[in-house]
Amino acid sequence: MNSRYGRPLEFGFSITPTSDEAELARSMAVRADALGLDLIGIQDHPYQPRFLDTWALIGDLLARTKQVRMFPNVANLPLRDPAMMAKQAATMDVLSGGRFELGLGAGAFWDAIRAMGGPVRSGGEALRALEEAIRIIRASWSGERSITAKGEYYTVRGMHPGPIPVHQMEIWLGVIGPRAVSLAGRIADGWVPSLSYVPPQAVPELAKRIDDAAAEAGRDPAAIRRVYNVSGVIVDGPTHGLLQGPPEHWVETLKYFATELGFDTFIFWPGADPLSQLERFAKEVVPALR
Repeated sequence: MNSRYGRPLEFGFSITPTSDEAELARSMAVRADALGLDLIGIQDHPYQPRFLDTWALIGDLLARTKQVRMFPNVANLPLRDPAMMAKQAATMDVLSGGRFELGLGAGAFWDAIRAMGGPVRSGGEALRALEEAIRIIRASWSGERSITAKGEYYTVRGMHPGPIPVHQMEIWLGVIGPRAVSLAGRIADGWVPSLSYVPPQAVPELAKRIDDAAAEAGRDPAAIRRVYNVSGVIVDGPTHGLLQGPPEHWVETLKYFATELGFDTFIFWPGADPLSQLERFAKEVVPALR
């Protein structure tokens, strides 16, 4: 089936980058690949002492898989320079044969970012920095021999970028504020909200902002991917709440999210027993929605 915007559905799985569960992460990535899932997303919180570095882990997992695409969900811009991020993303894409996408966020947990030496930004500052970063990253992938961009937060002067990604790599913004989602509609390739922060009833207003901003920029709103991070548990028996129930409840709920709210990509964050939940999601939910 397709989403309300006519886009075919894709399905992914979230892997937590816990340092003492690296082998579990590897097992889940290999299994997700074998089960035919489209994406693996890994949260990026460099200040979390229990976590591995997200980008290094993605590189490890890409090397162990063959088909599944991966993305940081979403990259922490204040702690990752955009010029270097562009190079790292393109490198991942080249080495994996086109299996990397860039999820990007403006930043959160500012005290923790400051503790690592990063900047503390207001909402408006973070949004302007995000827009500057996107322009530098896109220029870095353009194939131009030299790029210069002078901004309030990020500046490059005569930089020689490279390598060039081997596929048309997308930038998906993990943002929820009204101005930020308008930015996604204006210049990004996708929007990545989470169910826990953007419940279904809040989606239509934000989606309209994306659509309006896209139209004003001369873009087709249907060209913008809508990725929903959905958390819950697949369990037999009665439904106990939103995405807390049997496979048929999941199928009907995700169908509603696709046909009514417009989401075309779902990343499952399991609430328990991730390997078992991965199996059930891929075997009992995804085929009914394909």
